Amino acid sequence: MPIVKRKESKIPKIDLVPMLTVMMGVLAFFVVIAVSLGSEQLIEVELPPEQTEDIPPDQLPSADEIFIVEMDENQETSLNGQPIDSTQLVLEIDNYLKNNPDKTVYLVPDQELPYENVMQFLGDMRAVGGDRVSLALEDGEEE
Repeated sequence: MPIVKRKESKIPKIDLVPMLTVMMGVLAFFVVIAVSLGSEQLIEVELPPEQTEDIPPDQLPSADEIFIVEMDENQETSLNGQPIDSTQLVLEIDNYLKNNPDKTVYLVPDQELPYENVMQFLGDMRAVGGDRVSLALEDGEEE
């Protein structure tokens, strides 16, 4: 009877380096995400309380107290309904804000004007009035 040599079975070699590389990559991903989410600063915004009642008529500002600059579709400006040129408007805004330290100047542009033109004009007004110049929009409904 012939003697057959049995081959010794080798234990399969397991290469752990690729597996550890993938595991370290996944771990690094989760660490970066956890650090970025944990260090995010939240911006606290305090909203004004909801106004449930109408303002009494005696407390509404009168028409002469409100400073409204309107800009029509031809980019012509008017102050409280009266046409005015840009140099005179700058003087009027400056004078109004000096005489009324708690009031605001409102810009009401025509709805057909390009956004860029409105923002450019509002920026020019803010150069004179600072943070006391605001953009106001008309309600689309006509009575």
